[in-house]
Amino acid sequence: MQNARILVDILKEKKYTISFAESATGGLLASSIVDIPDASWVLAESLVTYSNEAKMKYLDVKKETIDKYNVVSIEVVKEMAIGLHKLTNSNVCVSVSGVAGPSGGTKEIPVGTICIGFYINGYEYQVKEVFSGTRNEVRIKTKDYIFKTLIDLLGENNGKRF
Repeated sequence: MQNARILVDILKEKKYTISFAESATGGLLASSIVDIPDASWVLAESLVTYSNEAKMKYLDVKKETIDKYNVVSIEVVKEMAIGLHKLTNSNVCVSVSGVAGPSGGTKEIPVGTICIGFYINGYEYQVKEVFSGTRNEVRIKTKDYIFKTLIDLLGENNGKRF
């Protein structure tokens, strides 16, 4: 909860809004922000786009991108984050797609693989991580990673001020 509080404070200070497009985390990111007083100052909109159809319908993810790269890919979360920005116009947009487990993994995309897309005032950044643990542990580690990354990108100590 501490990182969520720090993130809300940074966003509020900058007068930034944040939006999430969540698949593997299933609303955990937005819920963690809502747990913090002052969330209404920063949380604009959030979508749980769990199915491929929802990603295409709401976020303009191309079927061709999913077919070519897989739904758990850097390319898909990039399209998700850009589509989320077009939909919400938030300063900070974060997208997540992955395999939390315990099933669903493959040799190429094992359980615990999470792809994350960031869109911050036009800056695009994507990352692929593999987390270990149970389904909920993977989801919590993903949330913690995203909040820490946002704090690092947006905070005072980063040379790239947004």
